Amino acid sequence: MTSSPPPGLTRFNALDDSAAAAALREVCAGREWGSRLLARRPFATTAALCSASDAATARLTAGELGEAIAGHPPIGRPKPGDPVSAREQRGLAGASGDLRRELLELGLAYQEKFGHVFLVCATGATGEQLRDALRARSGNSPEEERETARDELVKINRIRLTRLAEGE
Repeated sequence: MTSSPPPGLTRFNALDDSAAAAALREVCAGREWGSRLLARRPFATTAALCSASDAATARLTAGELGEAIAGHPPIGRPKPGDPVSAREQRGLAGASGDLRRELLELGLAYQEKFGHVFLVCATGATGEQLRDALRARSGNSPEEERETARDELVKINRIRLTRLAEGE
């Protein structure tokens, strides 16, 4: 006996392409990523949806990855009025002014070096952990950092897609 997909995934599968594309843009700003997922609908399980996302993310060109990264706010500066980025960055809620300033300075230096915001799966991370990751990754080569950012995008997309599919 097969179980039915979770309610959110059932709703997502039933959306017309335009509405489904809009839902996917809330997960990831990468248009090619979204197109690849749309082409694979319907999904029987959340795991199948996440697996398709992983495969789509792995195939993104450098430019397509850049587009996906550009949809994310800088660490420490969630988009005003955006509950998703606020929830993901809630580990910074109690961060001191000094830590926030340090994150801003490190983030700006990172952007200067790599040409995009520091992308990290911030869910569950403290401000200190985010700062330490930013410090460590700032020493990467552009090629290493592109692939590290891709890995982080996979994690972020999985969390967001699971929320979409599970109906949260």
